[in-house]
Amino acid sequence: MCGIVGAVGSRNITPVLVEGLKRLEYRGYDSCGVAVLQDGALRRSRSTQRVAELDAQTAEDGINSTLGIAHTRWATHGAPAVHNAHPHFSHGPGADAATAKPGRVALVHNGIIENHEQLRAELQAKGYVFLSQTDTEVIAHLIDQLYDGDLFAAVKAATLRLTGAYAIAVFHRDEPQRVIGARYGSPLILGVGGADASERFLASDAMALAGVTDQIVYLEEGDVVDLQPGRHWIEHRLADGSYQRMEADQRPVRTVTAHSGAVELGPYRHYMQKEIFEQPRAIADTLEGVEAITPTLFGADAAAVFGQIDRVLILACGTSYYSGSSAKYWLESIAKIPTQVEIASEYRYRDSVPDPRTLVVTISQSGETADTIAALKHARSLGMEQTLTICNVSTSAMVRECKLHYVTRAGTEIGVASTKAFTTQLAALFLLTLTLAKLRGNLSAEQEAGHIKAMRHLPAALQAVLALEPQVVAWAEAFARKDNALFLGRGLHYPIALEGALKLKEISYIHAEAYPAGELKHGPLALVTAEMPVVVVAPHDALLEKLKSNMQEVKARGGELYVCADADTHIQAEPGIHVIRLPEHYGALSAILHVVPLQLLAYHTACAKGTDVDKPRNLAKSVTVE
Repeated sequence: MCGIVGAVGSRNITPVLVEGLKRLEYRGYDSCGVAVLQDGALRRSRSTQRVAELDAQTAEDGINSTLGIAHTRWATHGAPAVHNAHPHFSHGPGADAATAKPGRVALVHNGIIENHEQLRAELQAKGYVFLSQTDTEVIAHLIDQLYDGDLFAAVKAATLRLTGAYAIAVFHRDEPQRVIGARYGSPLILGVGGADASERFLASDAMALAGVTDQIVYLEEGDVVDLQPGRHWIEHRLADGSYQRMEADQRPVRTVTAHSGAVELGPYRHYMQKEIFEQPRAIADTLEGVEAITPTLFGADAAAVFGQIDRVLILACGTSYYSGSSAKYWLESIAKIPTQVEIASEYRYRDSVPDPRTLVVTISQSGETADTIAALKHARSLGMEQTLTICNVSTSAMVRECKLHYVTRAGTEIGVASTKAFTTQLAALFLLTLTLAKLRGNLSAEQEAGHIKAMRHLPAALQAVLALEPQVVAWAEAFARKDNALFLGRGLHYPIALEGALKLKEISYIHAEAYPAGELKHGPLALVTAEMPVVVVAPHDALLEKLKSNMQEVKARGGELYVCADADTHIQAEPGIHVIRLPEHYGALSAILHVVPLQLLAYHTACAKGTDVDKPRNLAKSVTVE
């Protein structure tokens, strides 16, 4: 979940490192730092402030070099504090905690080293001094201890001792034109060229190098890469622990356009607000070119794969899990195919009953979510080889791991609380539903035409919902004074209630729960008072009358209802019942429209409370650790 940038070249690369961190700050903002090799010594600037403050600090500290590494942190081991901030230096035998001077190795790390306690004890016994509580410092000391004149060899030897996940960038005081990178379980890319052809870069994400280079090499699990001015090479770790040199065609340089303009805020107050209002365009782009329902939307081999499956297993985390939960209703009601939805971090650690005729669907905004990738690999190890991913990054690990894919075109999403990624996932999952329905004989030509027409109208329908923002602002002023909230939905809209509750708690820090409305009288009703606002998702569907009865249960107990209703539901505003009317009922696609007022409610409530909307406490955007 942390962000890494590294570089070696012939110019001062400190500005490149800092600018890269600014683009990666969504991955973690508990602390940040830059380390360089300057005048033959390791130097660094670290801060628990944001990267903008680090930028000023590096200038004040005179950090200037042709070689360096940088990091923005989401804390796992050790509290957010300067002494725990990356980059970390080695402090070899003979040093002590009070007087330890920078050693020979500087290192940044994303991931979690599971055997760090064992390695720490071993290295302390050899005289190494630890100045942080992080698992990362262990790697710096281990490389220092294994170093014998060749940093590349030392890193390879060190990675064989590590258990867990890592992406690292490291340099050594005695090799002034060399940066080494390695990855296992966490993303890392290599950038080639820049201001001149001799420059080489490392980063967690190609976006960090936007405007610097578009020539990218995607490193694979077990790769170690050696960066020097004008050249690089990669070796890959084999199952027996040996390393094999990779040829150029095995790790090709690709042209990847990561638009720097995508991260510009423009006229919006926060990125989350911008991304909420980008949803009509994001949906239009995601559905661009869909003229008919065909398996080829998911890849050339999709027809063959879909012909071999009898059921669907969806694996995802967080917001993506809720999009999968919504898709279950579609897949079972429209495609008539049994569907199971699993939280990825739970699925991989429990005994399950595998079925080789299962389509395993992973959902992820980044395509690098560690738990979901691990769950995917677990499913494949059980013999379920038919795999498909829905994600927002065409070059991600998940796209490379799966046989089939559908890449949403939401564009860069900076706000930690996902919005446009969620609605574009729903659009892609609806296409999957229609495809499987058609192949199974459950979609007539008339139904197909109707669904395609409805999907084409989605951007306009979303614009109409976004126009309701002023009404949502009035709700938010009331919510900002509350400590708890309850969200209710039924059927397809229960996952939408879950997503609405998640958004509110993520960015406003208000405790929020969601329940199927029919479960209200089985426990949650005990919580209802005038101080507990109850948000109700109320589409005009088959369960509407049941939902109205649930609302009366709340009203009878003095609860305050906030209802997102379709125009023709005949739910009237009155004391204790506040109503926002969506312009139209949208049938099977209603969930995509109903989530938008809940996103806006969370956003404006957070604004009213003055929280950090785009960077909520304790969270980060790309969850690349367990």
